[in-house]
Amino acid sequence: MRSIRRNLLLVLMAAATAIVGLSAVVTYRIARQEVDTLFDYQLRQVALSVGERNMDMALVPGLVTPDPALDLVVQIWRRDGVTIYFSHPHRVLPNWARMGYADVETSDGTWRVFALQLQGRTVQVAQPMSVRRRQALSAASHILVPSLLLLPALAIGIWIAVGRGLQPLEQLTAALTRRRPGELGLLALSSPPAEIAPVVDALNDLLARLEKALSLQRAFVADAAHELRTPLAALRLQAQLVERATDDAARAKAVGELKRGLDRMTHVVGQLLTLARQEPGAAGPPPAAADLAALAREAIAGQVDVAIAKGIDLGAAALDDNARTVGDPAALGVLISNLLDNAIRYTPPGGTVDVTVGIADGRPYLEVADSGPGIAAQDRPHVFDRFYRGKDTHEPGSGLGLAIVKVIAERHRADIVLGDSRAGGLSARVVFAAGTSEIDMQPLPLSKP
Repeated sequence: MRSIRRNLLLVLMAAATAIVGLSAVVTYRIARQEVDTLFDYQLRQVALSVGERNMDMALVPGLVTPDPALDLVVQIWRRDGVTIYFSHPHRVLPNWARMGYADVETSDGTWRVFALQLQGRTVQVAQPMSVRRRQALSAASHILVPSLLLLPALAIGIWIAVGRGLQPLEQLTAALTRRRPGELGLLALSSPPAEIAPVVDALNDLLARLEKALSLQRAFVADAAHELRTPLAALRLQAQLVERATDDAARAKAVGELKRGLDRMTHVVGQLLTLARQEPGAAGPPPAAADLAALAREAIAGQVDVAIAKGIDLGAAALDDNARTVGDPAALGVLISNLLDNAIRYTPPGGTVDVTVGIADGRPYLEVADSGPGIAAQDRPHVFDRFYRGKDTHEPGSGLGLAIVKVIAERHRADIVLGDSRAGGLSARVVFAAGTSEIDMQPLPLSKP
C-alpha cells in the first residue's frame, strides 16, 4: 500500500540531500576560485620579491619562500640562460619560462607557474595545483561539515512537519472509524485545511445522499408492507370463503373473487418490482436510440383489449415518426403503458383516451389525454408520490403507476406536465430534451428481469 507519509519523507529528504550536495559543489567551486586568486597573487608577490634581490652567485642559499606548506618552487635564470637559483632541484620543471601565468603539465602533475623579467634576470615561481585543490577542499569542508551534521536534525524536523501536516487526515480517519453502522450524520471537523475541506465536503455530500436513499428505502419498504397487508388479508378471507362454500355456485363465486384478488396482488407486486428496477443506482443497459412513435404504438396495442372490454375509445391522435430521444426503450415503454393504464382505469365507459407524439419547440414529447374526471388541483402535486391515492378515488389500484412514470422520466431528464385535456379529463405530457446529443442520461436501470 502506498504511503503519503513515506513518499513525502523520501521526496523531502532527497530534495534536502540534493540541495546539500549541490551547495557542496558550488561551495567548492567558489572556494577554488578564491584560492586560485589568492595563490596567483602570492606567486606574483614572491616573484617580485625574489627578482628585486641582488644575486650574482651561481646558487644563493638561504632564500626563504613563504609558508612551506604552499610548496612554492623558485627558479632564476641569467640573461644568458644560466640557472643561478633553483629552490627545489629535485622537482621536475621546464628550463624555460613563459611570461605571466601559465598551467604546465609535468611528470609530477599540473603546476601553476608565474614568470617575469626583472633586473636582467628571469624569475619563475611555480606551485602544484594539488596544493590549491587541498586548500579549496579544506575551506569548503569547514563550511559544509556543519550542514552535513545538521542533516539528521533536518530529517527529524521534516518527520515532525509531515506528521503534523497529515494530522487532519488522521482525524478524518478516526472520525469515520468511530462511526456505527447506520450513522450517516455529517462529518464535523474543526477548521479543516483547504486541501482536506473538499474531501470532507464530498464525504458529507455522499453521506447526505446515502441518508436520503436509505430513508426512501425504509419508507418504500414500510409503504409496501402496509399496501400488501390489505390484499393479503383479503386473499386469506377469500380462501376461507372457498373452504366454507356449501354449493358449487357459492364456491365458483368465491373462487372468482380469489382469482381477482390474486390478479390485484400480482399487479401490485409487479409494480413494486418495476419501481425497484428504476431506482437510482440500479444497473441497466447503455443508452440507445428510442423511437417514441413506435413505442406508443406498441403500448396502445398492449392496452387495446382492456380498453375494448371497458368500452373506451383508445387511439392515437397524432404520431410523429421524427420524435426520437436517447434512453432505455424498454423503460420508456413501461412509462407509456403506465400512463395508458392510469387513463383507462379512471376513464368511465364510453370515454376516450388519445395518445399524441410530436415535437414542440425542438423538444420531442408524448402525451396521454383522457375524458375521465381528471385530478383535482390540490392532488396534482402528490399524484407522483408512492402509494398516493386521492380522497375521491374509488377505482382499484396500487398507487405506484405514476410514481414509476416519474422515476423513469427523471432518469431520462424529462419533464412531466399535468393539465386539462380538451375532452375535460387529464392530460399528462412528458417532454424530453432537445436533440439526442443534448441528453445527459443517468446510468439506466434494468427495465426487465
